[in-house]
Amino acid sequence: MPRRHLAFWLRLAFLLGLAAALEVLCRTGSIPRLTMIPPSEMAVRLAGGLRSGEYLADIGFTFANIGAAIAISIALGALLGLLIHALPRLRRLVDPMLASYYSVPTFVFYPLLIVLLGLTRWPLVAIGAMFGVVAMILNTINGLDRVPRALVKSGRVFRLSRWETVWRIKLPAAAPSLFTGVKLAVTYSVIGVIAGEFILSVAGLGRRIKLAYDNLDNPGMYALLLFVLTATVLVYFFVHGWERRVHRRWRP
Repeated sequence: MPRRHLAFWLRLAFLLGLAAALEVLCRTGSIPRLTMIPPSEMAVRLAGGLRSGEYLADIGFTFANIGAAIAISIALGALLGLLIHALPRLRRLVDPMLASYYSVPTFVFYPLLIVLLGLTRWPLVAIGAMFGVVAMILNTINGLDRVPRALVKSGRVFRLSRWETVWRIKLPAAAPSLFTGVKLAVTYSVIGVIAGEFILSVAGLGRRIKLAYDNLDNPGMYALLLFVLTATVLVYFFVHGWERRVHRRWRP
């Protein structure tokens, strides 16, 4: 069995084992029912909510926000990474800011975003994009730094313009780091949007989870948490597998 397949099955076995352990602990009363319900009951409640259409509007709202945040963070991050890499003076100026960016509590800007953009989906999209964009910038710069000089010189030999050199040589050569940035941007954007819905939102999975928590609706809360966790893990594995294929293709 190839190593990558073995790693996948080991991860899957770990997750299933963890779910089985939680099921046993909840059923035996080691974990009180007021603290957590068994995973099987979460799945039953989730299936019922999906079948009745109870959760569909919130799922659509959240995933539309996440998709927009991911698209903005990847596109803007790659563009800014190219710009910063091409301008050494600008890079020296922003390097300390980029290095310390994630130490800043980004959610402090959420009330300001609501004032500027209104109580709509756009503050959530902005928060998600703010979470993901810097990871994309850093990985774009890192990938461009690792492009072999011989490839750039080859572009000069063929008299490529600066834009053609970037598009045909630098970006393809930097693809492994770019896809790492995409994976991180996806992860951070999901965190930003759902966490923003917990704070203040008109709809979405985060808002519904918070309402279930406030109303002591443990089955509803854990059902939605199970959906968020499952969807996030599936997206992560998809992007991670895509990233691994790119790395294998560009491996020396």
